[in-house]
Amino acid sequence: MNKKLKTRYLAFLLISILFHLQTIGQELYTLNGTITDVSSNETLIGVNLIIPEAETGVVTNDYGYYSIKLPKGEYQIQISYIGYQSVQQTILLDENKKLNFQLSEASESLDEVLITSDFEGLNIRKPEMSVNKLSINTIQNLPVVFGEVDVVRSLLLLPGVSNAGEGSSGFNVRGGAVDQNLILLDEATIFNSSHLFGLFSVFNPDAIKDLKLYKGGIPAEYGGRVSSVLDIYQRDGNSKEFKMQGGIGAISSRLLAEGPIVKDKGSFLVGARSSYAHLFLKLTDNDNSAYFYDLNTKLSYKLDDSNKLLLSGYFGRDVFNISQNFENTYGNTVVNLRWNHIFSDNIFSNLSAIYSDYYYGLNLNFVGFNWDSGIKNFNLKYDFNHYINEKFQLKYGIQNTYYEFNPGEIEPIDENSGINYFKLSNKYAFENAVYISAEHQLSDKFSAEYGLRLSNFFRLGQDEVNSYENNDPVAYNPERGIYSEAEIIETNTVSKSEVLKAYNNFEPRIAVAYALNDDQSIKASYNRMSQYLHLISNTSSPTPLDVWAPSGQYIKPQILDQYAIGYFRNFKEKIYSLEVESFYKHIDNRIDYIDGANLIANTAIERVVLNGESRAYGIEFLLRKNTGKLTGWLGYTLSRSEQRTPGRTPLESGINNGEWYLTNYDKTHDLSITGSYKLNKKWQFNANFIFQTGLATTYPTAQYEHQGVTVPVYGARNANRLPEYHRLDLSATLTPKSNKNTKLSSSWNFGIYNVYNRQNAYSISFRENSDTNQNEAVRLSLFGIIPSITYNFKF
Repeated sequence: MNKKLKTRYLAFLLISILFHLQTIGQELYTLNGTITDVSSNETLIGVNLIIPEAETGVVTNDYGYYSIKLPKGEYQIQISYIGYQSVQQTILLDENKKLNFQLSEASESLDEVLITSDFEGLNIRKPEMSVNKLSINTIQNLPVVFGEVDVVRSLLLLPGVSNAGEGSSGFNVRGGAVDQNLILLDEATIFNSSHLFGLFSVFNPDAIKDLKLYKGGIPAEYGGRVSSVLDIYQRDGNSKEFKMQGGIGAISSRLLAEGPIVKDKGSFLVGARSSYAHLFLKLTDNDNSAYFYDLNTKLSYKLDDSNKLLLSGYFGRDVFNISQNFENTYGNTVVNLRWNHIFSDNIFSNLSAIYSDYYYGLNLNFVGFNWDSGIKNFNLKYDFNHYINEKFQLKYGIQNTYYEFNPGEIEPIDENSGINYFKLSNKYAFENAVYISAEHQLSDKFSAEYGLRLSNFFRLGQDEVNSYENNDPVAYNPERGIYSEAEIIETNTVSKSEVLKAYNNFEPRIAVAYALNDDQSIKASYNRMSQYLHLISNTSSPTPLDVWAPSGQYIKPQILDQYAIGYFRNFKEKIYSLEVESFYKHIDNRIDYIDGANLIANTAIERVVLNGESRAYGIEFLLRKNTGKLTGWLGYTLSRSEQRTPGRTPLESGINNGEWYLTNYDKTHDLSITGSYKLNKKWQFNANFIFQTGLATTYPTAQYEHQGVTVPVYGARNANRLPEYHRLDLSATLTPKSNKNTKLSSSWNFGIYNVYNRQNAYSISFRENSDTNQNEAVRLSLFGIIPSITYNFKF
């Protein structure tokens, strides 16, 4: 974005804000308060509070708070939230009023609604687009592998979301890489969202309150990634009475306890999960094991009507062991201390101090050393919600993050080890941002959300800073047409107090909605975002050995420009809804790797990395049936995801001859059909079917022998594909009639993953058949048909 356009955008933003700040002087009164669950005092996120007489409304924020300014008068307040009974109340607003509401669960609504949405029409008129929300009830009903409820796998059933296949970590959004997703748990960054290499997610569904995935139209409060934002909030805990719930499955179990610290003022929540399939292996001669465990905690205390403290945490670990000779341990640790403060009737604030740590390590007994690495960050952020009037709201804040990267450290196990101590230099960085965002109802039909984020990134000094000839760490041989690691001329030590490289980026955001009528609208959005961290990995799915690296002198930050336009419609009194969106995104400085790049324990990763570009474009369809005995959705995505790295000079060939090639996670067609049928109060049946184009890959096109060794010759990058992926999953949930004399309620979930036993290809390898001496392709498949059973309970 050029300087002239930046100036115009900033002027437009400031004029809009100043114009609406003038409305404060009008005779308006504030109605504000908090909306909670009547049985637990749990704050509710995204509750719709609608005032028909004023043709306006408001939605509760991430802490259940709302505020709206209205002229003096009598109003009928309508409150609705998926899974809860609606509330109507008439009020006379002749002064500023604080009015708290408590909602009661409506079990029938929970059974009938799959995707949470805004069924009062605000989803049509609000500029919010490219956003998916899944209720926890939906996630718990979906058939899943091993009978374990899974948040991330549920997202894969939505259009625009996929992953690299079975047994793969992370997820891809609109043709983006897994490291381009910002994953937040109670505002803390999660660097790896998977357990057991993708078989489970790190999110315990019993502890989750709200889940929202932004694929585009991302508000200015979020930054640091260029593909998506997955924002997850944990429950606060029940401040009225002690409760427990959990589940027992064939592979893993979970247990969660919650209750009051001080009744109606403070609460606690503690949830734990663990897998135990490895214990069965000990009954055999198999010495291998793989398991995970995690812990969710949260403390909440209301100091008074204007102040509330929350302390939340998560700790998780995976352990993978092969015959006691190879042990891999990795996982996340996060802690967040928050202070909610209400400055006035129309200003809500949240101050957060966050610590996040991702650790990954290896214990290699057969070679005699341990390998430890990881990334830590310390984040201090202050966010404000400012409710100017019924048609204009502001969000603004500051965010400061300090990073410490440990690329790797090798320690000998004992004095007999033949390995010497070795440490890759730690890396340090600061990332800062200030943002302001406005939600603006311009007219009855036209609304907009626009904002600006200013971010900067400082790469700090470290023990070893390399210098290269012509400041170029990657050499090119024009005669052979190949890239190689350049020679290091000099290595110096630079203090952490000095800045090696600084970047500043201007990130405007805008989303608009035009309502054709109460049931139809057209929306469009534009995003510019910057990403300063990079996952150093040349695989389609991240592994625990992958290393995060900061931008610096040679690795530039990724810069995204994304455009989207969509058509949204509700049918037959909102029983059905349709969303159609088309998107285009372009990313500058997407890192690529030279052929033969060695990424593990590389002391100078810049010598195997080049800065390229990527792009993705496509169209998404989501057709939903929201109510009735049969509910569900059909999602389809037609898209393309490509990358290229041209030569830095006319003499260089670039990667793949500088031509566009498919990314490892490109999928032309992605279809998912999900359904839930409630037969009666006891039985509910669920199914989902998935069809996807096979992942792009590179096959050998020829071979030759060199000194008795057969060497394959590969063609253009990702010019081939794995076979199509498809499967059908089924599940049934039995809910026995509850005993009136006990508070225990329970259910049984019976599931079948991959009903027709499709042997989907995880990879294709080539070898010479020992009997025929002919080359052959060998398909590796991870999962066939998998039955499961899980017992869930609450009391």
